[in-house]
Amino acid sequence: MEEAAAPERERDRKRPRDGDMDPSTSAGAPPSTAAAVAGASGEAQYVYLPVADALKAPGARVCLFAAVSEIGAAVRSRGTDFTLTLRIVDQSRASGISVTFFADNTALLPCVRSSGDVISLHNVVITMHHGEFFVTYNKKFSSFALFEGKASTECRPYQCSLKYHGSKHDNEILTQMRMWLVYNPPGLKDLELQLRSIKSDSTFDLVCKVLDVHEASNGVRILYVWDGTDTPVTEFPMILDSKSVSPPPLHLEGAPLPREVLCTLPCVGSVLRVFANRLFKEIPHLQKGIYWARFCNITCKQEFSMWKGILLPSSRVRLLSNEDGSVVDRLNRINTQIHRQPMACLCSASDIADVEYERAGYTTLMESLTHGEVTHKFKTLVRVVAAHPHRASDLCSLLAGNRCVRLTLEDPTARVHAFIHKDDGAKFFGGFLTAEALTRKMNRLLGIPEDTEEGAPLTRNPPWIWCCLKSYRLNKNDPWGTRRYRIFGTEIRD
Repeated sequence: MEEAAAPERERDRKRPRDGDMDPSTSAGAPPSTAAAVAGASGEAQYVYLPVADALKAPGARVCLFAAVSEIGAAVRSRGTDFTLTLRIVDQSRASGISVTFFADNTALLPCVRSSGDVISLHNVVITMHHGEFFVTYNKKFSSFALFEGKASTECRPYQCSLKYHGSKHDNEILTQMRMWLVYNPPGLKDLELQLRSIKSDSTFDLVCKVLDVHEASNGVRILYVWDGTDTPVTEFPMILDSKSVSPPPLHLEGAPLPREVLCTLPCVGSVLRVFANRLFKEIPHLQKGIYWARFCNITCKQEFSMWKGILLPSSRVRLLSNEDGSVVDRLNRINTQIHRQPMACLCSASDIADVEYERAGYTTLMESLTHGEVTHKFKTLVRVVAAHPHRASDLCSLLAGNRCVRLTLEDPTARVHAFIHKDDGAKFFGGFLTAEALTRKMNRLLGIPEDTEEGAPLTRNPPWIWCCLKSYRLNKNDPWGTRRYRIFGTEIRD
C-alpha cells in the first residue's frame, strides 16, 4: 500500500503551481507554443517556471515570475526600436538572468520603481549569446506586469503592457515571491557602502545621486556624486609643501566649476568626483542631474589628500528611481540631518579657537560658495589643511603689516583659500608674539605634533576649529571671478 502511494506523492511534488499546466509538456504542445492554457472556467492560466528550469528550454516561450535586481537604461537599438535590459532573480537562480525588452517607444518599456520589485513575464523566449543565457521580450507576443516588492502592498500591478492578462493564481505566487524577498533582498548588500565608509583601494557598491557630469579634454568623464554623508577625513603629509595640497575641490582641469553648476550642488555632505575612462551607456542619462544610481564594483583612492572615485573595467552603472528602496532610505536619513555639523568632528570642535560670533548659526563652506551675494559674513567649522607662508619669519612679517598669510580651509562640502590680513593678524594669533610662539600656534592649527624627533609620524591631522569668514570682491566689474575670503574675529588660544 505504501509502495503504491509513493508514485502518487511524487506526482504531487512535481505538479506545477496551483491552477497551472505546463503547455510544453502537455500532449501535442510543441515547446514554442504560448505558455498559457484555458482552465475549467475558460480563464487563461499560466505556468510560471523557475528561472533555472526555464534555461533548460532554449527557444521556448516561457512565463516567469521573478524579482528585479538590476535596472538598465533605455537606449535606442541599432534599428528603430528602443531597448532596455533588466536583471531578474528568483529562488532557483540567485545570480539571475538578463531580460532584454524591445518597444517602439520608451513609454512601452518597463519603468521599474525600485530594485526588489516583482515582474511577471508572459511568452518570453530563452536565448543564448556567446555562451550566456538571456531572456528576450518580443514586442509582438510577449507581455509583462510590474508589482511592488513590499509584502504590505496590494497585489495590483503598477504598470503592465497592453497584452498582459493575469489570472487569479498570480496573487498567490506574488505573495510567495514577496515573502522570499523579505529574507533575500536583491543586490550584494555586504559590498554596499556610503561615502562616509569608503576606504582606499577597496572595491564596493555605491548608491548615490549623480549631480553633474563633465567630459575632460582627455576624454575622461568626471561624475560628481553625493549621498548626503561626509567622506572620511584625510591626513596630510608632514612636509609643508604648497604642492602637497591641491587647489580647492570641485574643480575641472584646474578651473572651478561654473557658478551655475556650483549653485545646484547640495550644501551638506561631500561631493565625490568619480572618474570614468570609458563610456557607460547610462552616463548620458545621468547628465541631467536628476538620477540616483548604483555604481557596482567601484574603487577609490586619495589624491592630494582628497577622495577620488574610479570606475574600473569591471564596474557597472545601474539607474535607480527616487522610489527605489535604497534611495528612499538615504533620503530619509538626509532629511533628518539638514543642519548637522561635520560628522568627523563628533559632538564638538577643538577648543583652540575663539570666535566673536558665538551665537551665530553654523554655515558650511558650500552654503557660502552658493550664497546669492558676493559679500557674505558667517561662522563655520573647518580644518586648516595648509598655510602659505608658514615660517615664523613670515608670520612675524604679517604682524608687522608687511604681508598677508593664506590658509587653505576645508569642511566636508568644499575647500577654500582664506587670507589673514595685517589688521586681523594680531587678533588671530593673540597679540604680537615671539617667533617661537607663532610657530607653536601655527603647528597646532596644521596638526603638527610637538614631538618632531626620530620616529615621529609622517602625516598630520589638523583639528576642527570654529572660524569667522567674510567674502569680498577685488574687481566690481568681475565680482564673482575675483571673489576672495578673509578670516576675521577669530583668535587662536595658547
